[in-house]
Amino acid sequence: MTIKVGDRLPEGTLSEFIDTETEGCALGPNTFKVADLTKGKKIAIFGLPGAFTPTCSAKHVPGYIAQADKLKAKGVDEIWCISVNDAFVMGAWGRDQKATGIVRMMGDGSATFTKALGLDADFSKNGMGIRSRRYSMLVDDGVVKQLNLEDAGKFEVSNAETMLAQLG
Repeated sequence: MTIKVGDRLPEGTLSEFIDTETEGCALGPNTFKVADLTKGKKIAIFGLPGAFTPTCSAKHVPGYIAQADKLKAKGVDEIWCISVNDAFVMGAWGRDQKATGIVRMMGDGSATFTKALGLDADFSKNGMGIRSRRYSMLVDDGVVKQLNLEDAGKFEVSNAETMLAQLG
C-alpha cells in the first residue's frame, strides 16, 4: 500500500556516507533510524530512481540544491534525497552534485524503506532492478503533510519549485 498524506513514515533505516567524522558519526557509511532523524523536524524528502541517472542528476537534485535556502526560509529543517543505492554511491553522487551540507544523500540500498513506503518500482527491463518511483514529500515530525507522486517517466510535480509553492 502506498503511503499517503496523514500517514506516519514507516519504521526503517537509511544510510548516509559521512565525509567528516563527528561525535556519534564515523567517517564512511552510517546507518540511521528514520524515526530518530525525523523527530521534531520538518523535512523535504525527494525520492528518485537512481544516482547518476540523467533526469535525477540534471534536474531533480540540482533543483533542490538551488532552492535549499528558500525551502529553509519556509521552515524546512533538512532536505533529503533518497535513492535505492548504497551509501558509497550516494556519497560520491552528493560530492559530484555539490550537495554536501545542503541535501542529505540517503541510501536505501536494498529498497527496504522504499518498499515500506509502497513507492518501489521494477526497473528490471532497464537492467536496474527494484528502484524508487520519483516523488517528493513534506514530512513534519514523521507525518506526511504533502506527497507528490510522478507518473512513470515524468518529472512534473516532485521538483523543488512545487514543494516550495506548497509551503505557501
